[in-house]
Amino acid sequence: MLRLLVSLCLAAPAWALNAATPFERLVMPGELVRAHAKWENDCGQCHVRFKKGGQSDKCRACHRKIDADLRAGEGFHGRTPAAREQECRHCHSDHQGRDARIVLFDADTFDHARSDFPLEGVHRALPCGECHRQGESYREAPRRCDRCHQDDDWHMGRLGDCAACHTAAGWGAWRFDHARTDFSLRGAHAATACERCHANARYGDTPTDCIACHRLDDVHRGANGARCQDCHHETQWPRPLFDHDKDTDYPLEGRHHRVPCRQCHGDDVQAELARDCQACHREDDAHNGLFGERCGACHLPKSWLRTVFDHQRDTDYPLEGRHRRLACETCHRGPLDAELPRACFACHQEDDRHGGQQGRECQQCHRPDGWLRPVRFDHDLTAFPLLGLHRAVPCEACHLSAEFKDAPRKCATCHGADDARIHDGRLGQDCARCHNANDWAAWRFDHDRETDYPLTGGHRDLDCHACHDQAVEDEIHLSQECIACHEDDDAHGGAFGSRCDRCHVTRGWNEVETR
Repeated sequence: MLRLLVSLCLAAPAWALNAATPFERLVMPGELVRAHAKWENDCGQCHVRFKKGGQSDKCRACHRKIDADLRAGEGFHGRTPAAREQECRHCHSDHQGRDARIVLFDADTFDHARSDFPLEGVHRALPCGECHRQGESYREAPRRCDRCHQDDDWHMGRLGDCAACHTAAGWGAWRFDHARTDFSLRGAHAATACERCHANARYGDTPTDCIACHRLDDVHRGANGARCQDCHHETQWPRPLFDHDKDTDYPLEGRHHRVPCRQCHGDDVQAELARDCQACHREDDAHNGLFGERCGACHLPKSWLRTVFDHQRDTDYPLEGRHRRLACETCHRGPLDAELPRACFACHQEDDRHGGQQGRECQQCHRPDGWLRPVRFDHDLTAFPLLGLHRAVPCEACHLSAEFKDAPRKCATCHGADDARIHDGRLGQDCARCHNANDWAAWRFDHDRETDYPLTGGHRDLDCHACHDQAVEDEIHLSQECIACHEDDDAHGGAFGSRCDRCHVTRGWNEVETR
């Protein structure tokens, strides 16, 4: 029977070779899957008679896209080594019924890295249905970003493929390399937001000249032209490439380095400028032009307050003490080269609290480090040397004003209260005739030698005030007649006259010596 069937097959005409023979229908293991049902009576569509290995070629001839993937090494089949090496039937077995699954695919365990679209970033968390629509084969899922993210594209399609800039980590993680364009971003441009130059997401025909974006930043107001890059660079506008020291014959020194260009050049940087200090600093001239226009003779570009002029070295009048801190105008009230008087009184006449009494040579007592500092005055060189306790007395105790020569010299003027307590003016105003400056009690008056009335006998032990009982203004003038003091003691009632000394002696009234 078998031989008969084989003979029939071999004897069949060529047009009937693809049709299933009775034998093939007899040995068919089962119905084909629904997708292949139309080929159920045509075994040759999938099988090559007497050639077991030819079946995969038939599969690939029909499934041309998969065949292309295998040839190109793309897609799941092209990227999976087993799919490239094994027969198709190893995974896709047919003849198992209409409802059998010939594609043994599990979406939950599928390794997307074996596809042409490995899942990265936020794509890993997406459900399959977000990209693989129902009713479509998996390979038909879109691969271009804009197919899924058209609504998210705020560039409105002007930039083409999103993946050229953005990554799957998120829209904010973009990786566009501007250096691949004809305008590399350097300096401050690298940190500039895209929309600052590409307004309204327009990227084509963006101008590359500086003035197109920085017209409002141009402090020169167009006076220096549109080639900003000749002086400025992308790092920062205030840091120009222009080197004033090398590119001009006026090097900038000190604080001139920090001065904005426009402060000197105004709106026209090409205009010729005057180079003398006064041209720019006339309003800063605290001398009001008195010192001329050669500011550089004294001042430095580092600061107006730091001068190179040295009064000690450059003049024959060294500044000492507080003179060092004086402003120049304090003394130089006219032209700087005008001759000035050097006497203290010339500048300090209004400060003279002595009213001119001490003359004009202030330096004899005072020093340049301050009027109130201890003076160098020697009181012993005056008409009133200080002796004894007078040396310890403060100046103002006697000198009640700064006009020192007004101080009185009479002892009683200062010591009137002391005199009133003891002598009450009875011994005159010249205390120094008896007392010395060491102590009031250390008096040394010799009545016998210093007057024309020597004290003898009982007169020696008398208190001064016994005879000097009346206050006097200047000189002391007392009568030398006995009766002047002893009128009350005259037992004779004046009968023997006023010359008591003709009979009596000073030792006592009872002792008589007739002459």
